[in-house]
Amino acid sequence: MLTIDNLSVRVAGRLLIDHASVQIPAGARVGLVGRNGCGKTTLFNVITGERGAEAGDITRPARSSVGRLLQEAPSGPQPLIEVVLAGDQERARLMAEAETATDPHRIADIQTRLADIDAYAAPARAAAILSGLGFPEAAQQRPCSEFSGGWRMRVALAAVLFAQPDILLLDEPTNYLDLEGTLWLQDHLARYRRTVIVISHDRDLLDNAVDSILHLENGKLTFYRGTYSSFERQRRERLMLDAKHARKQEAQRKHLQAFVDRFRAKASKARQAQSRLKLLAKMEPVAAAVIDEARPIHFPPPKKTLSPPILALDGVTVGYEPDRPILRNIDMRIDNDDRIALLGQNGNGKSTLVKLLSGRLQPFSGTLTRANGMAIAYFAQHQLDELNPDGSAYEAVRLLMPDAPESKVRARAGSIGFPEAKADTRIASLSGGEKARLLLGLATFSGPHLVVLDEPTNHLDIDSRAALIEAINDFPGAVILVSHDRYLLDACADRLFLVADGTVRAFDGDLDDYRRYVLSEGRMAPPAMGPANASPASAQNREAARRTTANKRAALAPLRKRIADAEAQMKRLATDIAALDVKLAQPDLFARDPAKAAGLAKERSERTEALARAEEEWLAASGEYESAMA
Repeated sequence: MLTIDNLSVRVAGRLLIDHASVQIPAGARVGLVGRNGCGKTTLFNVITGERGAEAGDITRPARSSVGRLLQEAPSGPQPLIEVVLAGDQERARLMAEAETATDPHRIADIQTRLADIDAYAAPARAAAILSGLGFPEAAQQRPCSEFSGGWRMRVALAAVLFAQPDILLLDEPTNYLDLEGTLWLQDHLARYRRTVIVISHDRDLLDNAVDSILHLENGKLTFYRGTYSSFERQRRERLMLDAKHARKQEAQRKHLQAFVDRFRAKASKARQAQSRLKLLAKMEPVAAAVIDEARPIHFPPPKKTLSPPILALDGVTVGYEPDRPILRNIDMRIDNDDRIALLGQNGNGKSTLVKLLSGRLQPFSGTLTRANGMAIAYFAQHQLDELNPDGSAYEAVRLLMPDAPESKVRARAGSIGFPEAKADTRIASLSGGEKARLLLGLATFSGPHLVVLDEPTNHLDIDSRAALIEAINDFPGAVILVSHDRYLLDACADRLFLVADGTVRAFDGDLDDYRRYVLSEGRMAPPAMGPANASPASAQNREAARRTTANKRAALAPLRKRIADAEAQMKRLATDIAALDVKLAQPDLFARDPAKAAGLAKERSERTEALARAEEEWLAASGEYESAMA
C-alpha cells in the first residue's frame, strides 16, 4: 500500500499540495486527474524522492521498486531492443555478472535468480512491448539515435513497462503515441498486476485501463473507486449535496444573525441572543465548491453552404518527391457535414493526407476537385512553435482584424478564450493548452467549410477536450480528425478511413472493430474497402449511418441549449443571491428599515427557489443528453 500522510508541497512559493492524505491499495490501477498546473507531476516528483515535501510523509512497502517514464528521450548507438532490456536493472546487472563470475556458489545464485525473474524470456517480452508501441522487428535492431525524439520517447515507455516496477508512474504516456499505440497501452495497463498511477487526460484510457481515480483539487487528494465516468458521477453528486448543504447552512446563519442583531440590545432577549451567538460560533462553515469550468470552444460557421461534394479525390497520388510517392490511388469524397477520422500507424501517411486535403501539398497525379469559394482551417501541433512568443492573443487577433476598433478585437479575443487582461499575456507565458486554444481560434477565425485537426488534444485537459467535442459536434461544416484520443473519435466521427499500405481505404466498421484489429497485431484482415470497389449496398449502409449520426447531432442541439441556458441561469441567480446576502448582512438593517429587510429576504427566497428549479432543469437535461449519447 502507498500511503500519503498529511503531505504539503510548495513550489516557487505556491502551495500546490496542502496537508493531503490518501491510501492507495497495492495492485490498484489509478488515474491521477486534476486541472493543468494543480501539482500532479509535482506529486510524482515527491513519490520518487526527486523533490522534498514541506510537511508530511509518503510510505510504501519495504523493498518495493518505483519506475517512472523518463522525461528525456534515450539516445545512443545501442539497438532499441538493448535499450529496453537495460530497463530491468537487476537483470542487466546479473547478466553482466554471469559473464565474469568464477565462484561456483555465486554462479548458482545468479542462475537461480535469473530463472526466478524469467530473464531468458526477457528478449521476447521486450520485443512484444516494442511491437505493441509501433516498432516492427527490423526497427528494433536499429540504433536508438536514428529515431526522432517522439519515437525515442516510445522507447523510454517500453523500457519502463518492461521493468515491471512495483509502483509504475506514467505522466501523459499517450502524448507520444498514435491511436494504435494508445489502444495497445490501454490493454497492457488493464492487465498490469502491480500498482500503476497514470496522469492522463485521455478519457478512454481512464475509462478502460484504471479501476480508481485520484483527484487532486485545491491542494487536496480524494480517492474514488471506479473509472473516470464513475468518478464524474460521484463528484457531481457530492458537489450538488455540498452546494445544497452550504445554502441551507447559510440561510440558518442569516436567520440566527438577524435575531442577534435585532434583540441583542433588549434585556428580555439578551440571554437568547447570547445562546444564538454561541450556536453561530460552533457552526462549521460548509463551503460550496466553486467549479472552475473550462471555457467553451467555438468554431464560427461558414458564411454560405457549398454544393456537395466540397472536396473530391479521384485516383490521386501524393508525396514529397515525385519518384517516391507516399500515397497512391486515393479515392475520397467529403460532404458538408462529414465527420471523418483518419486511422493508421504513425509513418503511414496520415499527415501527408491532411496536408493534401488542406491544400499544403499538391497531387502528383489524379484529380483533386475543391468546391468554388471553399475555406479550409488546418490545425497541427507543430504550429504551436510558430506562434510569436513575444506577442499576445490580442496582437494575433489584431492581425486578422486590422481595421476593427479595439473593443471588437478584444471581444473576439475573449470569444476564443482570452478575455480582459489575459488577451495581453505574452504567448511565451501561456500554457500548452492555452496556446492550443489560441491556434484553434485563429485557424477557424473566418468560418471555414472544412476543419482539419491533426492531434488537437495533446495539450488539452479533460474539460477542454469535452469543450472541443462540443465545438466539433455543433459545427455545421465538415471536420477531418487525426487523434490518438479514442473518446474524441467515438464522440465525433461517423466515417473512418484507414491510411495503410501506401493508400487510403474506407474502414467498414467502428472503433471497436478497429481496436480488435489492432490488438490482434494485424493477423486478421482489416474490414476495409476502397469506395471505388465498394458494393452499392455497403455504400448505402455507410451513407445511411453517416446521415443518422448527423441527424442525431442536430437532434441533440436543443438539449445542449437547455443545458447551457440552465447553467447560465444558475450562475446569474447565484450572483444575485450573493449580492442580496451582502445587503442582508448589514448589522442594523432590520432595526433601521424592517420593510426593506423583509423585501430583500423575500427576494432572496424567490431567487433561491429559482436556483433550485434551474438546478433541477440542468439535471434533467443533462440526464437526457447522457442517455441520448449512450
